[in-house]
Amino acid sequence: MTKEICSKKMALVEKLGVHLENRENLAPVAARILSLIILTGRRGTTFDDLVSILCASKSTISTHLNHLQDLQKIEYFTKTGDRKKYFIVNKDSILHHIDAMISEWETIKELHLEIKAYKQAINNQVTEESEETEKFELSFHNDYLKFLNEAIRSIKQLRENLVNNKFNL
Repeated sequence: MTKEICSKKMALVEKLGVHLENRENLAPVAARILSLIILTGRRGTTFDDLVSILCASKSTISTHLNHLQDLQKIEYFTKTGDRKKYFIVNKDSILHHIDAMISEWETIKELHLEIKAYKQAINNQVTEESEETEKFELSFHNDYLKFLNEAIRSIKQLRENLVNNKFNL
């Protein structure tokens, strides 16, 4: 790997690490380990690589690797004739994250459908004599519901592709 690519990778490890630290509520080192594993891909990252690249002690790396495995964020494989463990992202953790997104978006969708129905009922009761300002504007809800439907459809397609192994993570 060229020095420039290596530099870009480490900058991305840091940026992704900060994101994962906040989103997944991980310790900084655990987030950097997960970031590096994500950016290394399916060839896997060894324990020694993590110690060397992240400049952390063996005990620190070991502790966080065990924690990430306990959380089922990562898993490992071995190669015949090689005693090393190669750490990769656990595909099931990605599916779990996608399922949580779908569930949250569907909950939000149901809530907006109820809000829109309520506002529509109020609008239907407003008489012609009443001011137009008493009516609710529903275009936001229509647009937001359209967005949610498209996002849910798209993420479900992504999930299906993951399940059917259309991606080599």
